[in-house]
Amino acid sequence: MTDAAEFVDAALQRESSYERAIADAHRLGGGLRYYGASVGAVRGAVRDASRRYRGLGHDGVTALSSELWSEPVFERRLAAVVLLQSNVALLDNSDLTRIEGFIRSARLRALVDPLAVDVVGPMIDSLAGRARLRADAALDRWAGDDPSLRRAAVLSPLRSLRSGGGDWDDFVRRCALASSGDPDDEVVSAIGQVAAELSTVRPELRFPANFKL
Repeated sequence: MTDAAEFVDAALQRESSYERAIADAHRLGGGLRYYGASVGAVRGAVRDASRRYRGLGHDGVTALSSELWSEPVFERRLAAVVLLQSNVALLDNSDLTRIEGFIRSARLRALVDPLAVDVVGPMIDSLAGRARLRADAALDRWAGDDPSLRRAAVLSPLRSLRSGGGDWDDFVRRCALASSGDPDDEVVSAIGQVAAELSTVRPELRFPANFKL
């Protein structure tokens, strides 16, 4: 491991709890290992690493995220998500392939959802021109792929829609793509989550009458 990855991993293991690891494995599952570190400890480890290893830049951040993700340990993978969340301004559409790999192997909504909502969505919102077109095409492809990617495609515009922006018609179109055929629970629950969150802050946004799951 690189020094930065070793630093994060050691910090997570110092904050480990056998009891929490057992409880998290039972609650979350996903076939991953668990150190038993809290979400706060994960965020703290990433924050401390960012201070210690300043100036990582785009390539350093993305490489470190891949290194953390490479081991099937929940807290390491969550640390990779937090790292990308904290550095989303550095990302562009060229990073979607890496993030797609993370989502495919995530196995858990606790990892898929923050990647979609707090990384993919804001990153795509920052793009323009051909880069935005390529990113939108990638999300359309995700909407017809495996359940985790379909879920991510649906959830990705949530922050933008919630804050008064976003393209509702495009969101509805992508929901239709993701739910075509026999929609699974990942897609149904993702659409329901977005609809529930928007029902109070943007009640004017409604699915068309002919939209069915």
